[in-house]
Amino acid sequence: MHKLNTLNQDKKTSFRPLRMILVILALLLFISFAAQWYGRNITMPRYCNDPAGVIKRVREVLTNKEPAGDGDRKPYIIAARLTFLLPRESDEQLDLYIERLQRHIDQQCR
Repeated sequence: MHKLNTLNQDKKTSFRPLRMILVILALLLFISFAAQWYGRNITMPRYCNDPAGVIKRVREVLTNKEPAGDGDRKPYIIAARLTFLLPRESDEQLDLYIERLQRHIDQQCR
């Protein structure tokens, strides 16, 4: 009888790595989908107000060490966020990247 109780306790307290892996995988997938949804539905529409200005500031962020100078940095921070939503390819020329950003903004702002 004592052995039976010990076996039951081992089953109750045994580590189940598969269950933990599935929970972690589900959480990671949820976070990924939520971030994509947020980027598509919340963040990208913010760039529709002044797409030409955003593209100009992105170019300045990518080419100047201090694009804002002594002025307001917020518009440049917002423009820099776009580079995280749509990153530049490692071998992509700046002009091609700017064109791709412009197309992406145009598609999102329809």
